[in-house]
Amino acid sequence: MAKVNPIRQPELVDANSAESILQDDPDFSLVLGGPLYQLYLRTRLACPALGHVVRRIVIITAICWLPLLLLTAFAGRLASGVPVPFFRDPDVHVRFLAALPLLIGAELLVHRRLRPIIVQFLHRGIIAGEDRARFEGLIASAMRRRNSVTFELALLVLVFTVGHWIWSRNVSLSVSTWYTLKNGAEAHLTAAGYWYAFVSLPIFRFILYRWYFRLFIWYRFLWQVRRMPLHFNLYHPDHAGGLGFLSTSLLAFAPVLVAQSTAFSGVIFTRILYAGLKLPAFKIEIAVAVVFLVLLIVIPLGFFSAQLGQAGRLAKLEFGTLASRYVNDFRRKWVLSGNANGEPLLGTSDIQSLADTANSYSVVSEIHLFPITKQTLIRVAIMISLPLAPLLLTMFPLDEAIRRLFKLML
Repeated sequence: MAKVNPIRQPELVDANSAESILQDDPDFSLVLGGPLYQLYLRTRLACPALGHVVRRIVIITAICWLPLLLLTAFAGRLASGVPVPFFRDPDVHVRFLAALPLLIGAELLVHRRLRPIIVQFLHRGIIAGEDRARFEGLIASAMRRRNSVTFELALLVLVFTVGHWIWSRNVSLSVSTWYTLKNGAEAHLTAAGYWYAFVSLPIFRFILYRWYFRLFIWYRFLWQVRRMPLHFNLYHPDHAGGLGFLSTSLLAFAPVLVAQSTAFSGVIFTRILYAGLKLPAFKIEIAVAVVFLVLLIVIPLGFFSAQLGQAGRLAKLEFGTLASRYVNDFRRKWVLSGNANGEPLLGTSDIQSLADTANSYSVVSEIHLFPITKQTLIRVAIMISLPLAPLLLTMFPLDEAIRRLFKLML
């Protein structure tokens, strides 16, 4: 277990000194690096600070979706011609017109929100001044993995092998569609189907799998940080020893999770329309998906649980000793001696100080094992669940849903 030393007060690092670490390595980011990022720069789809996000979304989405529209229109399968024409396939439109833009746009949000989080380790003195060099080493290690060509090549291989195999066996529909024509047990891809299977879907999978690679880097970085000597702020009002700032990482990654639940809702809706299934048939899958996506970003914050538990026990002992001295002095002054000094009891500040001591102890005694606020956790869970909510309309019409809502409100 990493050493926890919340007793010794570390030398606090001022804002300019803390920022200097990131100025020494301005490339610090989970997203500003790797072969795809370099491709963005060369094709002017991004600037070094990850600008032009709208341009990236429009062009990449067009590459994935527009050829499907044109090829399907040429084949006469836009709105008819097969059991599942292009315009009536919600999966393809939700995936490329909603989920994919979210995955691309999330890069800028993660870049802007995670960078200040790292600096907070220094601003709050959780990483002491003498440990800054080691902290810099962890940052440099994370950046090397972020820039890895090998990992992104491995993701590319995974996209065209395992990803394609799973899609062809378990995800594609069992009837003729705009992208595949069924002839008994055999299935043949259409022209649009080839683009869909070998261009559009691989691009989507690669961008999605690349996010999981970035989450792996985030996991590894926090795991290494928790092994350093950490100096928690025992009496910090965030109830997390000063680590409460890590809670904002959940909101930083939220668009990535919403994109996945959005794509998942498109798959379910397609199955409901064309496979004769009902929404309750997917209740286990939906519950597992929501829980999995929430845990995906909560788990790394649990790396600090053992240390926070130890810090909480120490805080109770320290503040308990202080509180004992105060209440003993209060008792001697106001109870045992009968206030020999003659100070009036009415309006004395000692009573308020006694109440403040009790309130302060409640802060110290409630250090959380996870540096996550309940409000943030609820917000993330709601955001992930929202794309799945429209599926309820498959159970009853919208007007009926509105009537039931008004009945509950009135």
